[in-house]
Amino acid sequence: QVQLVESGGDSVQAGGSLRLSCAVSGYAYTPYAYGCLAWFRQAPGKEREGVASIYTDRSTDTSRTHYADSVKGRFVVSLDNAKNTLYLQMNSLKPEDSAMYYCAAGRRPVWRSDGYYCPSESDMFEYWGQGTQVTSSS
Repeated sequence: QVQLVESGGDSVQAGGSLRLSCAVSGYAYTPYAYGCLAWFRQAPGKEREGVASIYTDRSTDTSRTHYADSVKGRFVVSLDNAKNTLYLQMNSLKPEDSAMYYCAAGRRPVWRSDGYYCPSESDMFEYWGQGTQVTSSS
């Protein structure tokens, strides 16, 4: 049973920083050596959108990240395999970053020009956490 538990959401002033965590359990890398972990967000009245993702393939020691254009240069996604925890470091927060942030896991990578990456579509992920609220106010 895969479980994803997010934490770290808070209310901050615009320009501030937050680090979200997602504790991952039950998401094994056997028999598949690869996997996708991602952060999505959803603001009231808007569709859920992909924020950042990390594709890992343990058979080739490969890891690739992908970011939405709106967060490039401000957000960093990382995975601590020893702690089974996915992180999202969010810097220079803007009011438009306010949303419920969700952690997601799946195994349907997509091929891009230079290798496999995680997909951006939410329906390509099988497992979801309950979410953590981030509010950035000006």
